[in-house]
Amino acid sequence: MHLPDAAATIAGLKNAAAKVVLVATGGGTRAIAHLASTPGASSVLLEGLVPYARAAIDGLLGGPQESYCSSRTARRLAVAAWQRARDRGAAADAAVGAAVTASLRTSGPKRGDHRLFVAVQTLRATATAELVLEKAARSRDEEETLAAALLLAELMAASGGQAAAGPALGLRPGEQVLRDRCTPPAAWQELFAGTRDAVRADGVAEPPSARTGRLIFPGSFDPLHEGHLLMARIAEEIAERPLEYELSITNVDKPALDYLEIRDRAAQFGDRPLWLSRAGRFLEKLETFPGSTFVMGADTYVRLADPRYYGGSAAAAADAARTIASRAAGLIVFGRTKGDVFQEAGQLDVPQPLRDVTYFVSQREFRLDISSTELRRRRREATEATCEG
Repeated sequence: MHLPDAAATIAGLKNAAAKVVLVATGGGTRAIAHLASTPGASSVLLEGLVPYARAAIDGLLGGPQESYCSSRTARRLAVAAWQRARDRGAAADAAVGAAVTASLRTSGPKRGDHRLFVAVQTLRATATAELVLEKAARSRDEEETLAAALLLAELMAASGGQAAAGPALGLRPGEQVLRDRCTPPAAWQELFAGTRDAVRADGVAEPPSARTGRLIFPGSFDPLHEGHLLMARIAEEIAERPLEYELSITNVDKPALDYLEIRDRAAQFGDRPLWLSRAGRFLEKLETFPGSTFVMGADTYVRLADPRYYGGSAAAAADAARTIASRAAGLIVFGRTKGDVFQEAGQLDVPQPLRDVTYFVSQREFRLDISSTELRRRRREATEATCEG
């Protein structure tokens, strides 16, 4: 098979007013060279990145990944690329981030499948394509070409063109591109672009006044589990009002959550009220939900006044503790298991201003030895074949 005509690809992207950042790791890197070596590429291609070593990927994504060849990692790379396009002057509706992460043929026997994951992020949608290749059916060079072709095909499709079909990609019998796409409500797009600071997960954009004086349970909820639900029920009894969850799509030093990730996490809540926000730091949550009471675990609570989260400044941490104490209506804090020991919330070493506005939930009221990290590990081992080897 051959790569699509580069001049035609550039013309199509230019016609869509796209400003593109491409990322390729594990394979597909020739897509970058294919476009960059063509006259007129600078009108659409802002940057091409090849973070091949794991440390390079970690640096781009803000930390180690659970799997370096997966749809989630491809999506994170695509969002990072979209944000880089914005940083390089692209308008929100013109920026395009596209990424491929691949596990291809090597010089020796390979334990897992030969796999490709492509993701494209625009303001309007998150789109993915997954392809498992027949083992030993192609040379490494042929697999590289296929990875690059799939990346370019999905890039064109996300920019308003047509994705390449099986015959155009040269797929073998039994090989199939599996695609997923989330086109979110307008309110989600405004949140992603940064023109709103919070919206309801159902897509309703409430005025800021609707977020005052709430009972808010922030978290990543990856996944939402029975410990969270029990904490919510106890907090509602303590505060004597209904609780609302909050999921920040932004995280310090990491790419924002993509629309597919937001969709899947939000689906866990059913009809439970959920806010989506851009409040990655707790001080930002105070501004987003003024006069509210916040629910959290012990690990989050101790970080509120930890100098490590304030550039190492003890003075800044103390000032943050005073600000939180003066602006939050209250804090409801639950203990948690640390190693083999249950950490009682009331025994935590925190500044007095924080203690003064905190209700500490005792071990008698709440204890559940459960970890989101452990649940993700079990889920990954059960559902995701290794891409390494």
